[in-house]
Amino acid sequence: MSFEELEHTADVLMRVRGATINEIFADAGRAMFHVMYGPCEERGIERRLSLEADNLESLLIDYLSELLFITEVENTVFCTFDIDVRGNRLSAVLRGEPFDHARHSGGTIVKGVSYFGLEIVKEEEGYVVEIIFDI
Repeated sequence: MSFEELEHTADVLMRVRGATINEIFADAGRAMFHVMYGPCEERGIERRLSLEADNLESLLIDYLSELLFITEVENTVFCTFDIDVRGNRLSAVLRGEPFDHARHSGGTIVKGVSYFGLEIVKEEEGYVVEIIFDI
């Protein structure tokens, strides 16, 4: 499991790698929250969600968009993502902490997730996807 920020002219481009699709989705969530808030700890917040989409790429966009919505509405920062993807359905248990202005204000606000160039690719040792976060 890993993610890394790549060069991009205006937005944030992250490359996410994982041995499984579940790892790709979990690390995509971690990457987005890392961009927005930096370090996070599990402090009693738990949220469950279920989603379904037409394909894996749409499911990834819907999942990350839902995370953005939840964090905005509930003032929550997530740091642990237990993901179960089966076909085009996702079940997730998210854990984190309440937003703390003193600890979480150093990041970059993510406004959305782009479909541009989004493709989950199967490689020899797992999966990789490059995601553009609109800032």
